[in-house]
Amino acid sequence: MKENKFQELNLHPSILKAIDEAGFTTPTPIQAEAIPEIMKGSDLRASAQTGTGKTAAFILPSLNRLATPSTLPGKGPRILILVPTRELAMQVAVEAAKYSKHISRCKTVCIYGGAPYPPQNRDLARHHEILVATPGRLIDHMEQGRIDFSRVELFILDEADRMLDMGFIQPVEQIAAELPENHQTLMFSATLAGSVMKLSSRLLKNPVQISVTPDRVNHENIEQRLHRVDNLEHKYRLLDHLLSDPDMTQTIIFTATKRQADSLVEKLARLGRSARALHGGMNQRQRTRTIQEMRHEQFDILVATDVAARGIDIQTITHVINFDLPRCTEDYVHRIGRTGRAGASGVAMSFASPKDMSIVRQIEKFTGQRLNPHQIPGMEPKVEKAPFENAKPDFKRRRPPFQNKGKPNQYKAKPRQWYP
Repeated sequence: MKENKFQELNLHPSILKAIDEAGFTTPTPIQAEAIPEIMKGSDLRASAQTGTGKTAAFILPSLNRLATPSTLPGKGPRILILVPTRELAMQVAVEAAKYSKHISRCKTVCIYGGAPYPPQNRDLARHHEILVATPGRLIDHMEQGRIDFSRVELFILDEADRMLDMGFIQPVEQIAAELPENHQTLMFSATLAGSVMKLSSRLLKNPVQISVTPDRVNHENIEQRLHRVDNLEHKYRLLDHLLSDPDMTQTIIFTATKRQADSLVEKLARLGRSARALHGGMNQRQRTRTIQEMRHEQFDILVATDVAARGIDIQTITHVINFDLPRCTEDYVHRIGRTGRAGASGVAMSFASPKDMSIVRQIEKFTGQRLNPHQIPGMEPKVEKAPFENAKPDFKRRRPPFQNKGKPNQYKAKPRQWYP
């Protein structure tokens, strides 16, 4: 029997039993580094991508704390986990329940927007140890006096960068201000820079910092292709051709906006293709039903936006198509990770117009992998490069503006700046 190296992390036997049942034997790099620091009681900010095992990195040491009963009275949570989206909230709650099933009296409550209030009210009124929540819905319950934070020992911010991108910085600080003064704070983010670092400096006390480089090996089973396009109409024609491939049994197509997602689903329906949309404009019941229908192979094509796709885990996805390139490189890694799951192979294809090539170069630099150019005969791009893509900078200074005699010059000449 293979030795379980999680035993070296001094986790409670009930947690180790759940880890064994889940089939895990070796901690990932983020787990190996973060778990000992968290168990020491240190505040922590960690940089880790989706797919590195970061959820277990904070769930396991949190449960280790819960293995010892609290002496404080009350029914409120001892662990508060804040996440940006509904899908991620459900995913984290499932992980917490999986690893805590052998710990007595350890209930997890999950609350998020888009779901009815009465069931959440009942859950919050009962004794629970872990609360997983999205910021907006948590504040709604706080304002109604349904949340008891008096027992909170550990406050966890998951995907902090995404939370701030979605405009949750004020709600996050409002929630943190209501917590007991002596609580421990953990912050996990894809990147540790800019507003994330500023927020961490306000919420964390002498934090330990951990950065784990994305594991590029994880995507070696995913073939990454680049299709250059001229315009939107070219994208539509290319997409229709690609979807005719019989190997594309289940596909996720990513768009930049929910309006584009709905429009694309309508176009695919007119072409006789079975497609559904998944975006933030849908309520939670619709989104959950859509994911379940795809899991049961009731349709073949899911057109999604980044926010809505967080937490999707469908192991039968064979292809991912970036109809619109993501705004940041971390989202690209998250997108292509929807295929090639559970050791299977997958294909990720990206459409890029001439103006998108700078994003392509950023993605290649970030992942350390090249997006292999592909062309379909008869559908080659007419414009190979963006205007002035290879132009050399002109370092000549502009001629000073004309000066009228006897009148003061109202315009001062400025040296010409070159923006590569």
